[in-house]
Amino acid sequence: MTRMRASVSAFAHPRRGLVAAALAVLALTGCGSEVRGGGQRTEPDVRAGSTTSAARPTPEQAAFAAMLDRFAQPCPSPGGAAPGSAGEKRTGPEPVQSLAPGETPPAEPIEPGPLTGPAAELNAHDWCTSAHHEQRVIEALQSVPEPTPAKVRATLNSLGYIDAHIHGLQHDGKATRFYLDLRESGGRLCVAGLAAGEVTDANACVAAAEGPFTVTTEERL
Repeated sequence: MTRMRASVSAFAHPRRGLVAAALAVLALTGCGSEVRGGGQRTEPDVRAGSTTSAARPTPEQAAFAAMLDRFAQPCPSPGGAAPGSAGEKRTGPEPVQSLAPGETPPAEPIEPGPLTGPAAELNAHDWCTSAHHEQRVIEALQSVPEPTPAKVRATLNSLGYIDAHIHGLQHDGKATRFYLDLRESGGRLCVAGLAAGEVTDANACVAAAEGPFTVTTEERL
């Protein structure tokens, strides 16, 4: 009888281990059900994931955003003051002031007047970034013969500007006017362009900070 108790006791310990393991599994299963039913969800929500996927930018939008970042890298950080108040100005040759025959240059340097138009409203970041966009747009459109709205759109697309940010394409005689929406990081930058062969031009303009694209300040080309 003593050996029999010993034998039963020898098999009892593994059985207790199996029972304890089974109880642990049941407890975990019960906790999982309670979490799913009680609102403290630890599993990923399929619906939330699908919504996030739908909100992700398209490859075209991602490429456009990367282009904006690339041209903004050498410029001041967004959110700065206007170029005049921050002592910032776009790089480029200083304007040469010509003198009339017999006229003598002023004894003291002429102080620049207060900034007006887009230069007074755009921050240093937007003002600096605009110069890069203006230059590449002008160079590309100067070589477009008979710049119709369709040709201008195609040229701007080839530079990386997507349709959602091209506005106001309008044929004006032998030229085409347009706007580029370049707002980012709370900025208000836009570019007003005139595709007209060798006299193609583009200038910075100011758009509403939020909402649909609307130009608030521009210098007519």
